[in-house]
Amino acid sequence: MLRFGRHAAVLATLTLLGSAAPIPPITPRVAPRAEKPKGSLVIVGGGSRDEALMRRFVELAGGPGHARIAVVPMASEEAEESGAELVKELDSLGADAFVFLVTREQADALESVERLAAASGVWFGGGDQKRLTAVLGGTASLRAIHQRYQAGAVLGGTSAGAAIMSDSMITGDQTPPGDTTGYYGDEYPAIERRRIEVVPGLGFLHGAIVDQHFLKRERHNRLLSAVLERPYLIGVGIDESTAIEVSPDGRWRVLGESDVVVYDARQARVTPPDAPLLGATGLRVQLLPSGSTYDPAKGRATLPAR
Repeated sequence: MLRFGRHAAVLATLTLLGSAAPIPPITPRVAPRAEKPKGSLVIVGGGSRDEALMRRFVELAGGPGHARIAVVPMASEEAEESGAELVKELDSLGADAFVFLVTREQADALESVERLAAASGVWFGGGDQKRLTAVLGGTASLRAIHQRYQAGAVLGGTSAGAAIMSDSMITGDQTPPGDTTGYYGDEYPAIERRRIEVVPGLGFLHGAIVDQHFLKRERHNRLLSAVLERPYLIGVGIDESTAIEVSPDGRWRVLGESDVVVYDARQARVTPPDAPLLGATGLRVQLLPSGSTYDPAKGRATLPAR
C-alpha cells in the first residue's frame, strides 16, 4: 500500500506487477459537447464539509438570495431524509434549494425537465453511485442538467455524488466479489488488471476518473488499477472534507481540509499488452494540499505559498 505525507508534491517512477492491456474508453451516459461549459464543478471526496466549502458552492450558483439549487439524493437509501437535510443546509446559506427526487420513468417526464430549467446549481448527494446512474443515465433530466451546466450552472456532489461526475466511474465493486480487507470492508489489496469495476458515469468531467474518501480509506490501489488500465485518464483521488473546483477553463483548485492525489499515466511507458506482467515507468504522482491548483491539459500543478 502506498502512503503519502501531507503538504508535498511528488514525481514518481513506478513499476507495478499484474497483467496488462489498456481498456478502451467508456461511452458516458451523455455524449460530451465540443464547446467548453460556462459552469463549474465542485467535487467533494466525502466526509464532513465545512461551511466555507458549501458557501463557495452557493456563491458559484449565484450567491445568497439568487442561488436556485436542485438537490439530487437518489444515491442514498434514505433519499427523502438526506435530500431534506441538504436542502436545509443550503437554505441556511442563503440558497433557495429543492429536492429533485425522481424514478427513472419520472426522469424522462417533461415535468421533471421543467423543474430543472431555472436551476443555477445541482447538488448530488452521497450513497451508492450505481443507484444514481441507474435512475438518471441517458434520461431527459440528465440532458437538462448538462444543458444547465453548459449555460453556467454549478454542479456539485460528495462521495457517490463525486464518483458520478466523470465519463468513466468507479463503482466500488471489484473481482472477485467480496475480496476486501480492512476495517472499512472496502479496501483494495492488489493493483491488477480487471480488478476494479468501471462503468459509464454522468459525463461532466472529461479525461479523468474520480475516487473519493481517498487518503482516509487508503484507496491508492483502486485508483492505480483503474488508471493503469486506462492511461488516457487522469486519476484524481479526493480525500474527505476536501474538494476540487473545476473552473470553466478546465483548471482545478483544491479546497477544504485535506489533500488530493493525482495519478497521470498519459506519458508513462507501460508494458505491452502481451507482456506477462503489468509495468509502468514515468507515472506522475502529485499530492496537492488545499490551495493547490492543477492544469490537466498541461499536467502542471502549483502548491500554495504557505
